[in-house]
Amino acid sequence: MGPAPAGEQPRGAAGEQEVMETALEGTGKEKKKASSRKRVRAGSPTESLLLQPPKLSRAELYKEPTNEELNRLRETEILFHSSLLRLQVEELLKEVRLSEKKKDRIDAFLKEVNQRIKKVPSIPEAELTDQSWLPAEVRVPLHQVPYNVKGSFCFLPPTQVTVVGSYLLGTCIRPDINVDMALTMPREILQDKDGLNQRYFRKRALYLAHLAYHLAQDPLFGSVRFSYTNGCHLKPLLLLRPHGKDEHLVTVRLHICPPLDFFRPCRLLPNKNNVRSAWYLGQSPPEGGSPEPPTPHYNTWILQDTAMESHAQLLSAVLGSALGLKDGVALLKVWLRQRELDKGLGGFNGFIVSMLVAFLVSTRKIHTTMSGYQVLRSVLQFLATTDLTVNGISLCFSSDPSLPALADFSQAFPVVFLDSSGRLNLCADVTASTYHQVQHEARLSMALLDSKADDGFQLLLMTPKPMIRAFDHILHLRPLSRLQAACHRLKLWPELQDNGGDYVSAVLGPLTTLLEQGLGSRLHLLAHSRLPVPEWDISQDPPKHKDSGTLTLGLLLQPEALTSVLELGPEADQPEAAGFRQFWGSRSELRRFQDGAIREAVVWEAASLSQKRLIPHQVVTHLLALHADIPDTCIHYVGGFLDALIQDLKETSSTGEEALTVVVRCYDELSRLLWGLEGLPLTVSAVQGAHPVLRYTEVFPPAPVRPAFSFYELLRERASLLPRPDKPCPAYVEPMTVVCHLEGSGQWPQDAEAVRRVRAAFQLRLAELLTQQHNLRCRATATHTDVLKDGFVFRIRVAYQREPQILKEVRSPEGMISLRDTPASLRLERDTRLLPLLTSALHGLQQQHPAFSSVARLVKRWVHAQLLGEEFTDESLDLVAASLFLRPEPFTPPSSPQVGFLRFLSLVSTFDWKNNPLIVNLNNELTVEEQVEIRSSFLAARTRLPVMVIITPQDRKGSVWTQDGPSAQILQQLMIVAAKALPVLEKQLTDPRGPGDIRTVFRPPLDMYDVLIHLSPRHIPRHRQAVDCPAASFCRGLLNEPGPSSMMPVLGYDPPQLYLAQLRAAFGDLALFFYDQHGGQVIGVLWRPASFQPQPFKASSTKGRMAVSQGGQLVTVPNVEAILEDFAVLGEGLVQSVEARSERWTV
Repeated sequence: MGPAPAGEQPRGAAGEQEVMETALEGTGKEKKKASSRKRVRAGSPTESLLLQPPKLSRAELYKEPTNEELNRLRETEILFHSSLLRLQVEELLKEVRLSEKKKDRIDAFLKEVNQRIKKVPSIPEAELTDQSWLPAEVRVPLHQVPYNVKGSFCFLPPTQVTVVGSYLLGTCIRPDINVDMALTMPREILQDKDGLNQRYFRKRALYLAHLAYHLAQDPLFGSVRFSYTNGCHLKPLLLLRPHGKDEHLVTVRLHICPPLDFFRPCRLLPNKNNVRSAWYLGQSPPEGGSPEPPTPHYNTWILQDTAMESHAQLLSAVLGSALGLKDGVALLKVWLRQRELDKGLGGFNGFIVSMLVAFLVSTRKIHTTMSGYQVLRSVLQFLATTDLTVNGISLCFSSDPSLPALADFSQAFPVVFLDSSGRLNLCADVTASTYHQVQHEARLSMALLDSKADDGFQLLLMTPKPMIRAFDHILHLRPLSRLQAACHRLKLWPELQDNGGDYVSAVLGPLTTLLEQGLGSRLHLLAHSRLPVPEWDISQDPPKHKDSGTLTLGLLLQPEALTSVLELGPEADQPEAAGFRQFWGSRSELRRFQDGAIREAVVWEAASLSQKRLIPHQVVTHLLALHADIPDTCIHYVGGFLDALIQDLKETSSTGEEALTVVVRCYDELSRLLWGLEGLPLTVSAVQGAHPVLRYTEVFPPAPVRPAFSFYELLRERASLLPRPDKPCPAYVEPMTVVCHLEGSGQWPQDAEAVRRVRAAFQLRLAELLTQQHNLRCRATATHTDVLKDGFVFRIRVAYQREPQILKEVRSPEGMISLRDTPASLRLERDTRLLPLLTSALHGLQQQHPAFSSVARLVKRWVHAQLLGEEFTDESLDLVAASLFLRPEPFTPPSSPQVGFLRFLSLVSTFDWKNNPLIVNLNNELTVEEQVEIRSSFLAARTRLPVMVIITPQDRKGSVWTQDGPSAQILQQLMIVAAKALPVLEKQLTDPRGPGDIRTVFRPPLDMYDVLIHLSPRHIPRHRQAVDCPAASFCRGLLNEPGPSSMMPVLGYDPPQLYLAQLRAAFGDLALFFYDQHGGQVIGVLWRPASFQPQPFKASSTKGRMAVSQGGQLVTVPNVEAILEDFAVLGEGLVQSVEARSERWTV
């Protein structure tokens, strides 16, 4: 069960009119709590938490199914694709539906509301501009601009009070229950021309204000507040909530409606004008009689009020007693809520989706006997395959020639879906961007459902998709008042007039179209946030447009075209060239290309891959400044803030991909040299990389090494260097492992020790030949050969393919040979077969998804920064990162490091490691059937498997990369830290004022440790890689000038790691030690609770313990003071101080 969506609105905010309907906000709080409890327990070592099959007696196991069970099985087969999915859907629906007890309490409250409304006193008639009768305690919930308007107003009780919307239909869902009531104004209040110049909307607002004043004095109501209908600022509504313990039970929303047939429909067509320019702009009408611009949105908002009851009747007739349709609508609302598509002005809300179900029923694409799951599938299929921005649809099947054509609506609105009258566009406020986002999500959901994955339900309906996690880059535009200037620059006066001065709504469509055109092939999808629907006290003025918050745009990028620095335009003599120059402004220039063509072109400044990923930032800021008068100071672009964590201090413009490519190119040259070696007794059959650098996942790529001899002592007899104790620790150089397979031959011995000796001979011969034939500096040992090439050190290990099998051979006393896995054979197979295969597969993944390298490196940087890096193998973390690309559902594969890292935190914190393996389907080798089989065998063998199980096509049972760790406690700690880091980082990245200190989530929580050992930076070779980069550090003995090195550098010399090894060897039974190998200055120590239990005195087990008398017996307990002293003595010169931070170790 996924967590509820972040950033929920205040309870009962009038986010949509469903005919007014509020969809689920987070899915069921009780279920959410339960699921979070499960996640917390998931890391517990107790086996009772494992999902076990029920134990049945033999009689129960073979009992014949009853008729009821047979019918249910048949239904499941027809209406659902699995029994599990049916159970999940039923549980979810049970969770979101209203209980009968609550319905009774809501019904009683509605009756009281109805009675109170009818008792509100009348007031005499007055001019619309004379509002002196309105008490000072209540304000008109409408911006009256311009203020002067013709007409008069009086208050009379409503002629009719009707409950409309989802509550009446039985499709409203928890947790926030909204009940919509339509109050019909008496005909006496309205005049013939009230459709003009906002007169109707002014009367509507005054009617609400008078109601609000009198209802607020009634003790029945705990809260009486104003809000907007669907976020439309011309249509305020009144929110009523009960008093006392039922305050959170329900929100009643009062909508004011005109009498039926009061407005003439022909005056409200999309091509008609009902807001006169002379009145709106305060100017005298032009003498030339130029035509007034149409006001389609204004007309639609009036029509919406006239059609509320007819829409409720239509939905009641369609949904009626069809429980499956109601279930389908509820599921669709959950689906929309998890994707944040249903709130605010222009949201694709529950009312639209209910009407869409009615449309599909009327066109026989949905049948009333379908299950909720089938309705969900049918609607998603329709949305995925139907573009309403191109071809609109209509619920009106009349051939009346007086009705407007669909084409008329398509000219006025980007998305067209007409109601049964043929005059009202239900999607009038939905922008093209929002509908394309709905389409995109529907396509992803259909692909997920078609895959029939076991966790499809979880991913589809229970996993939230906030914008920051769904889009590669996001940008905030603030302050919103700046959009007024954009309206002026883009000359959007007619749109402003139509939207009643709402410059955000007026500019949104042109702005997104501009950016879509500019980003072109780099962009897969552009989406915008819908401003939250405000809610305010009746004594306050309505909020201004500039106070609505921040407009956020999300960019889903195409990795193939993302890194192109060139925008290629038409040839200079083509007529399109002028349009290209006008669009790009000063950035457009004439260029001659290699084929001789002279074209208009735009070239963006970007040298490294990390800069190329941020080219959309340059495009957006340039176009908004040029065409919309929005300066870059008003644009907060969030795309590369995390890059700094994996940048070299000397190369701040790059995140290291170029350096990794240099190393891989050097490795490719070395492998060609190995293939072409002459003089080896056996030919080389394969050369395979087996190091994180060669799969692009090393956190900090190695730089070419040229040691300064002043930092070393020269051992001439061994032609080796030795670090000088009076100098700072030299730079850390890690050799990169390469596995060199030799061909099979009958000459290979069949004894394990003999094979080792032959391999040692090959290692020596390899060094000789590389030195003789290619003049490479080499150093050979019995297990490997170190080769220095172009400043990089490669460690070549010779491998014989049958050696693991030889190590498995066990001879019985009778002389029989059997094969059995041994630690040595498993280790050798992992290092010589599985690791090179994994490196090759992840190298291929990097070619498909360029963001994989940065995501994997950010993941490892964060885990190491939490001091947990040594508990997880590099390979296990690489595979977790790879899973984000190979199985990204319900998202698309990440195209930026930022979004990939956020999804990693979400995955780690919510994945049920206890009851599920993480299947990483490299190269798509595992079929669906094989994955089902893997899950089944996992549950059967769970007690024998490690705590964290990662399955790959080459490792289907043993989870070889997590065999040695992490422990249950360490995995639990990682989950807790990730769960805390995710909301903090998301809040930072979505803050339009800037992220603040982005390194906050990378700093480890040190308060949990009992002892902290502080190290001297002088002897930390990777000090510059620390999360908080030091302002200054020590010189590490490297020459800046490029050139060949005549000596092999010191390899793998890292004093903190050597010190840690000593600590663990000496005190591993008493404590756990944690350290960040990338420049950490602190070692965290946790005492093992079991080691502080008094032990019987034994002369052989007194290390680190002291003898004390307890109860007349001599026992030993840890001598903490002496141990802390030993910590300092062992690390003399390296350790600055030892800080005891906890008294928990007191015996």
